[in-house]
Amino acid sequence: MARPALRSDAVLVQAVIAGALSFAHLHDLAAAAGQTGWKAWAYPVSVDLLLVAAWRRLRADGPSPLAWCWFLIALVASLGANVATAGLLDLGAIPAWLRVLVSAWPALAFMGGTLLAHSPAEPSPASPASSALASAPAPETVAEPGPAPEPPAVPQVEEAPALLTAVPVPAALIDHARKVADDHHARTGARIDTDTLRARLGVPPHLADAITAQLG
Repeated sequence: MARPALRSDAVLVQAVIAGALSFAHLHDLAAAAGQTGWKAWAYPVSVDLLLVAAWRRLRADGPSPLAWCWFLIALVASLGANVATAGLLDLGAIPAWLRVLVSAWPALAFMGGTLLAHSPAEPSPASPASSALASAPAPETVAEPGPAPEPPAVPQVEEAPALLTAVPVPAALIDHARKVADDHHARTGARIDTDTLRARLGVPPHLADAITAQLG
């Protein structure tokens, strides 16, 4: 559990050492370029603050040309000072163009810090899905259908029973039917029904109904 804390402490110590060395190199270059006293100490503060401000803008708003531009300018100024003071440049005989750059740095750093602090953040491009959702028309609210009204009750009309049409039956057929009925009753003990009578006599249904009605 102690390893993450140790690792963060080592990174912090390394950052402090690297920052102190870079700070000293910037101070030495500014002093060699003619910026004496407190002004030589203000240069490294200005460079590091611009570098941090540009990096925070990149972390907060994402990649943007403005933040990348000032981040690279501050990084080149810091790296340039470190390389220049590594023995490749005679600090006793600073060239004129470098003195001009050191003298112009405060105005350049002020402009960069102001732009980073007060420029509005660039809106991130919307994804195709969110654009489609934004452009899609809002769904119309459909009212839920209420209960359908019941149709008015239609009074039911009772159908009158159909009247049996009087069918003329010959007397001889009635006598024969009575004999068949008596024979059926004698054998089964039950009164003959219309279907059985129709089957025994071989007559149509309406004639069998009329015979059964006359047999009583």
